[in-house]
Amino acid sequence: MSDTKTLHRVIRRLAGWSVWSFFTEVRVVGAENVPKDGPIIVTATHHNMILDPAILSSYFPHRRVLNYWSKASLFTNPVLAYILHSSGNIPVDRKSKDRQVLFQGTFDTLARGEAVALFPEGTSYTEPRIMQVKDGAAWAALEYTKWAGERGLEGPEVKIIPAAIVYTNKSKYRSDVIMEFGQPISMSEYKEEFLGDERARRTTVKRLTRAIEGQLVETTINAPDWETLYIARMARDLLWEKERSIDLNDFAAVSQTLVDLLSTKDATVNYKSVRRHLLEYYSLLQSTHLTNSVLASLHLPATLSPTRPTPLPSRLFTLSILIRDTLAVLIRLPIFFLPLLLHLPVYIIGRRAARLSEHEEETQAQNKVVFSLLLLLLIYPATFWILWAVLSYSSTGALVAALTVWAFAYYHTRLVNDNYVHLKRVIAAWQVLVGVWAPKRWDLPLAALAQYKTPRIPAESPWIERTRSSTLSLPAQATEPPVNFRRTRPAWGRIMRHVLHARGEAVRAIASFFAQLETQGNEKEVVASLHLARRFGRVEEVEAASEGSESPGNENIETKGYRRISEVIAFLKSKGAKIPVLEQEEIEGRWDVALSSEDATPTTSDSGDGDESLVWVPSNVEME
Repeated sequence: MSDTKTLHRVIRRLAGWSVWSFFTEVRVVGAENVPKDGPIIVTATHHNMILDPAILSSYFPHRRVLNYWSKASLFTNPVLAYILHSSGNIPVDRKSKDRQVLFQGTFDTLARGEAVALFPEGTSYTEPRIMQVKDGAAWAALEYTKWAGERGLEGPEVKIIPAAIVYTNKSKYRSDVIMEFGQPISMSEYKEEFLGDERARRTTVKRLTRAIEGQLVETTINAPDWETLYIARMARDLLWEKERSIDLNDFAAVSQTLVDLLSTKDATVNYKSVRRHLLEYYSLLQSTHLTNSVLASLHLPATLSPTRPTPLPSRLFTLSILIRDTLAVLIRLPIFFLPLLLHLPVYIIGRRAARLSEHEEETQAQNKVVFSLLLLLLIYPATFWILWAVLSYSSTGALVAALTVWAFAYYHTRLVNDNYVHLKRVIAAWQVLVGVWAPKRWDLPLAALAQYKTPRIPAESPWIERTRSSTLSLPAQATEPPVNFRRTRPAWGRIMRHVLHARGEAVRAIASFFAQLETQGNEKEVVASLHLARRFGRVEEVEAASEGSESPGNENIETKGYRRISEVIAFLKSKGAKIPVLEQEEIEGRWDVALSSEDATPTTSDSGDGDESLVWVPSNVEME
């Protein structure tokens, strides 16, 4: 191949460094499904702006160069055309109604045995499910198959490789990414039908698009609405309390199982109250920037309870342990301080850049990465020149300066996770302690608390065609709640008791939910996504008459999936879920005290006297 795509390789290296420094891990699943050579069209999900192509190109199996579509008008200038070609772009004449002309650049690229990457959703967006998959990839693959056949081109046929890019938290620094490649889709099943008339060709394209969409849905997380997605996330965080305790290979399947389970309205009698408690706890955590994993990792024993009679020496001893842990974290800082100081402007700029698109989650990480990268491209050379000047501009000094800058960057990225987690735990411990010991009159009134018990919902993307939104394999659909606009972050000292109370209620709710599930017998089923039902349960086709007509000729076949409750619980446990078990025994204190305000309205899961200032999570809430 004469064009080595030099600029593309440079950009890919920079993108790889940026992705490596922002995310903790990028897990590639299904790399064996990607051919080492031959023409392929990669169809990837697109939910995180420029980071999607950055991750796709940087971590693509076999280090194959990916070519992306660009407007053909950009290639009219020879210099710009060379830059675009060298950076891995191919022209697409969107104004042409002749598909052979439209895809000519794609045909030439595929004929050389190269890889083309597309985002068939058409735009980057933040929604609780895959909303649309357009026909462009299917048209390109089938038109190329026809074009190659007419010219008698030999060699392997083009294959479509679905690629799902799933983020554990796409806008959060040091979160994780799973990139999963589906089974290659061959054109042999479609090309004969595609050679028919125009109507047959369109039908074939739609069928191929549905096949692409089906594989993307199978490898991503799809919920009927935001509320259900948030509730499933909260349930996942309670069942896997330790951070990164879910194998990334199982992340999508586990999350989708919880979405399905918490979408089954007749699953349990307390279905609505469970969802309410989980959603309120999720929303309070979102408002305070705390996480359940941090709260669960704290060790604040009952001796620190302000209402429990405890000898002063015992209480001081317990407090000394917390002070010791704080000092242990602070001791780490001097070692970590210099690299942190060097990167501090990057954190500040990245945080401010994210606020430029506060209501567009898919843009926040992009802004953080792009602005931070630009700043680092100034900081690293400046640091090098300063160190080199100190070392008298000698050749040895240049080597030492370069190695020092590299070590600072590498060392900081490697150690930031552990130090960041320890620091968050210590800060949260003191926040909980101060919140517990603060006078109850400081607590946020229930009327003011109400706004923080409803999660913020991202705005609907204006680029999504709602009439063609995907509903493939989802258990249900629901109307999305209205968007919550920006609200003031509450003072943690005034809301901490409410957060701990909500955590206690959420733990009780999830424990009672699974307890009720287990009492319903082995034959009880819950609704499941089709791909999980085919794998673990059963699928049935039912005839659903069209609304307003009882004629069999107007009936449609509807496919539904089901899984047995016993199998779902066994599946979750096999993936490491620690399901709480609530027994009707005595209640004694644990660290996770839930301090309700004096004016709190008791709920069906509240226990004890309404005047009691402490509501403890039972010690008999054990983890299986």
